[in-house]
Amino acid sequence: MTVLRRIDGLLAGDHAGLLPGHGTERGEARPYVPGDDPRHLDWAVTARTSEPHVRDTIADHELEMWLVVDSSASLAFGTGQWTKYRLAWASAGAFALLASDGGNRIGAVRTTPKPGSDRLEIVPARSGSTHIGGVLAALRRPPVDGDQGDLPGALEIVGRAARRRGMVVVVSDFLGGAAWERPLRALGHRHEVVAIEVVDPREVSLPDVGLISVVDPETGRRRLIDTAKPKVREQYRDLADRRRTEVAELLATCGADHLTLWTDRDWVLDFVEFVATRRTRLLALGDRHR
Repeated sequence: MTVLRRIDGLLAGDHAGLLPGHGTERGEARPYVPGDDPRHLDWAVTARTSEPHVRDTIADHELEMWLVVDSSASLAFGTGQWTKYRLAWASAGAFALLASDGGNRIGAVRTTPKPGSDRLEIVPARSGSTHIGGVLAALRRPPVDGDQGDLPGALEIVGRAARRRGMVVVVSDFLGGAAWERPLRALGHRHEVVAIEVVDPREVSLPDVGLISVVDPETGRRRLIDTAKPKVREQYRDLADRRRTEVAELLATCGADHLTLWTDRDWVLDFVEFVATRRTRLLALGDRHR
């Protein structure tokens, strides 16, 4: 309630245009202009007129949003105000609450199974405040040490479950390999995709505190690192910068809007700035196409 109240105030209650997107109903054809999505070309009209035409879509009154929340053990880490998973849960919940007006349907997938199960946890897309409460409750369960998570598998589940064009919000630290790239790219062809990267400052730079023992919570591997050595801290920072650059580039090629949230910052301000900027960009794009 505290988060939603702050977001309401900062966004002036402009929920109707908060998450504007393309519709699924076909509208009228119009001449192609630079910047139009070539996937919307109407080949029949183009052939008849000998000039390229695109067919706009009519915005749907209802939105189907899917939340994919990474619940692997690496998100249990945090040295700021939040753990990464608590930040992931809160930001996913903010999207769900703001999109829940007007009969919009919200579904969710965690990247780890329920205890005692070998299947990923899925909450089907439905509408209503009771259902939203169920989504938030299902996502709130914290990660467990040893859980590696299956982000590609969760994305593939959403690809099969999302029957109509909508929005997919993926929340993860995107650590490990990039096996998620292919299923995320497939989702980007059909849906609007928002990727929220959660980062802790200690994943980007190491303080000079001498010899420390670090552990990978997903595999249990341990390693001693001497942070007193400037070269060690520099190599760590360079590797972290390179990884984050690679993640940003991959997300861009998948057509995802990229938001980075930090555990030591006021994430609500970053969230609101992202949503407002995205809304302005999409509305400007829509005006240009009219």
